[in-house]
Amino acid sequence: MNKYFPALCVLATALALQTCAMAQDMQTKPMRLIVPFPPGGGNDILGRAVAQHLSQVRGQQIIVDNRGGAGGLIGAELAAHAAPDGYTIFLASIGNLAFTPALHAKLPYDPIKDFAPVTRLATSAFLLVVNPSVAAKSVKELIALAKAKPGSLNYASAGQGSSLHLTAEIFKLATGTELVHVAYKGSSPALTDLIAGQVQIMFGTMPATLPQAKSGKLRALGVSSLKRATAAPDVPTIAEAGVAGFEVLNWYGITLPAGTPQPIVRKLNQDLLTALATPAMIEAFNTQGNEVAGGSPAEFAAFIKSENIKYAKVVKAANIRAE
Repeated sequence: MNKYFPALCVLATALALQTCAMAQDMQTKPMRLIVPFPPGGGNDILGRAVAQHLSQVRGQQIIVDNRGGAGGLIGAELAAHAAPDGYTIFLASIGNLAFTPALHAKLPYDPIKDFAPVTRLATSAFLLVVNPSVAAKSVKELIALAKAKPGSLNYASAGQGSSLHLTAEIFKLATGTELVHVAYKGSSPALTDLIAGQVQIMFGTMPATLPQAKSGKLRALGVSSLKRATAAPDVPTIAEAGVAGFEVLNWYGITLPAGTPQPIVRKLNQDLLTALATPAMIEAFNTQGNEVAGGSPAEFAAFIKSENIKYAKVVKAANIRAE
């Protein structure tokens, strides 16, 4: 037997105990949840719900840190390069871990290598909404109006390369319409201008746009899922309206910086799954138009990889370019 074996065993045991202690002592100081968009939008609404309910499960303060700008790039880069100590978690989404990598050959972070996936939080359809002044009460009427007056209708997004931008571009390609893109620094200011009539159309997240549609400030024309959304059963799918096979699903998840010790990743996964199973969290998500997802770190990692492959193909086929 190697003469160093007993010493190595002692060292390995000490390191294991130290790592486990790290996972158990996470409540000693507040955690930070980076939300890569400004306050008020769909990402922020969901992120704050997660922070509230996860905080209750862990008995630990969780501070929401909004870092908007560049379609989520700024917040994603900050999260990717944070210390891998478990105190900084990131609200990942289809935008920053799937759409944006498909659009940019070079990023300040790697969507696969720089993050430790924890779990997928929720999925939801995007809601196609218009200002009430638009003379279209259905998806078919909107398509007809856009084709009759090419380039006369503007659509808002949360920024160049954002999930809202890409969804609208996919819609344009699927319908053969010409809509003018107006990029904002986040979905909240975009929504504000849409309600004010400065722009006419928007693909929005359910949490941000559904309440505005229900109040009559906006008109909901369709959802981007193949099945009608539970939160908006009266709103037809875009596929139902004649755009065969149209489906773009929004998703959110929680990641840690790559290199975070696995006991910490597993403990956070367990705590998030506990929070996601509570009636209060389910109600909060459903109210916002989201459906609880969940799953293991390995499942979320595999999902992120598949989304990268999927949207790289979409961007290439649609010839979508980032500015």
